[in-house]
Amino acid sequence: MALGKICDLHRLDREYDLAIIGAGPAGLAAAAEAAAAGARAILFDENPAPGGQIYRAIEGNSPANRAFLGKDYWKGKDVLQAFLQCDATYLPQALVWSVEQSETDEKTLVELRVSAGGKSRIVHARRVVFATGAMERPMPIRGWTLPGVMTIGAAQIALKSSGLVPDGRVVLAGSGPLLYLFADQLLQAGGDLVAVLDTTPRSNWINAFPFLPQFLVSPYLLKGLALLVKVRRSVPVFTGVGRIEIIGQDRATAIRFEAKGRTKEIGIDSAFLHQGVVPNNNLANATGCLLAWNDRQKCFQPQLDVHGRSSRPAVFIAGDGGGIGGALVAEAGGRVAALAACLDLFPEKARQIKPLLAKHERRRRALSRGRTFIDMLYQPALSFRAPTDRETIVCRCEEVTVGAIRDAAARNIVGPNQLKTMLRCGMGPCQGRVCAATITEILADAQQRAPADVGTYRLRTPIKPVPLHEFASLPLTPDAVQAVTGDHSERS
Repeated sequence: MALGKICDLHRLDREYDLAIIGAGPAGLAAAAEAAAAGARAILFDENPAPGGQIYRAIEGNSPANRAFLGKDYWKGKDVLQAFLQCDATYLPQALVWSVEQSETDEKTLVELRVSAGGKSRIVHARRVVFATGAMERPMPIRGWTLPGVMTIGAAQIALKSSGLVPDGRVVLAGSGPLLYLFADQLLQAGGDLVAVLDTTPRSNWINAFPFLPQFLVSPYLLKGLALLVKVRRSVPVFTGVGRIEIIGQDRATAIRFEAKGRTKEIGIDSAFLHQGVVPNNNLANATGCLLAWNDRQKCFQPQLDVHGRSSRPAVFIAGDGGGIGGALVAEAGGRVAALAACLDLFPEKARQIKPLLAKHERRRRALSRGRTFIDMLYQPALSFRAPTDRETIVCRCEEVTVGAIRDAAARNIVGPNQLKTMLRCGMGPCQGRVCAATITEILADAQQRAPADVGTYRLRTPIKPVPLHEFASLPLTPDAVQAVTGDHSERS
């Protein structure tokens, strides 16, 4: 398939064998694998071009003009080419805002409501794969809402998509492998990186040590060590950072932090924050897939079987949207989910599909080796997951502070959904995507409860704001007309 074969929303077929949502490594691999197995597959993606966050803009970039993106980024070329050569249908800039599983006498169907080009329509599929990827865990600190402060993920989007490098003095702060990866990319791209503030708690090494043997034989070891050494040779790295505050009135002008018992302040033009990523499970949540607390990665994620099947039998979840593993694990997981779905659809092809399924399961397990060590080592500190500074804003949409949330927690609220009715946190345009993780952690900390017991927001469709005129473009059923007008004529 060539990207010139992109379909218009209203030229799509009414039903497909498999619908895939998200065109990152998991979604691209799932589409190619499903098409190779003979499925009529369609890939929906909110972005204008395939690649997802990890391989963003991979089609237009090249080592000649963006060498600073690194070797791992260019592995996306192979995934992209396999997708381009398959015959799956591809619809970019498309928001799938509702997914419902329905049962009929003959088969299970999934109904997807999709918006693209200012209009909506309904598409049916026999199975669906959510490949929605990850999103950055929020890092609420005092001053993080000032102009000049962004997440590292947002800065990396600008770097990959347009080669944009921030002007002036830059500081990176937080924890996790992406902190050092982006530091290296920024330095190679010519950015003025003046410091890296690593907030990884030293106690994490004790918790991670039992999992070191697996890490030593994993593909992460040499790559990770080389990156750490390279960055530390190029820029000051402050470790054990325990408190951070952005200083400024109309914009960020400095960053103040504590490290090794001393308070330091550095003048800045930009600060980029990061403390790992969590599964983007908003669509899974709204679809009714059961979620479970992952205490190792400190996040909620969908409950899945070994093939990525969720609690909704027709819904599979692949890649980081089902649990953080990185690009290569996501790609293997996309193939596993697609093949498992095809096994449902084409049981007569079991002899062809099962060996491939086993092969990609083995590859996923091999690529996952060493992941537990990384998860334990880079668990964000509780002080950043559940901040205590009362003036820090948690819900940016409604400007709800830590103090207001902790005061509400003292009144024994049940969980985030009750808190939403009291303080409106999670009711803004982002619908809780930014604040959900922090809300859960603050309530758990304040009430001395387990995050699994506190829970997270209960989401409903549409998963993102959809203009009313797009709703209005959906085909009207006789039941819908009668409900509004009372007119029974179209039902006879």
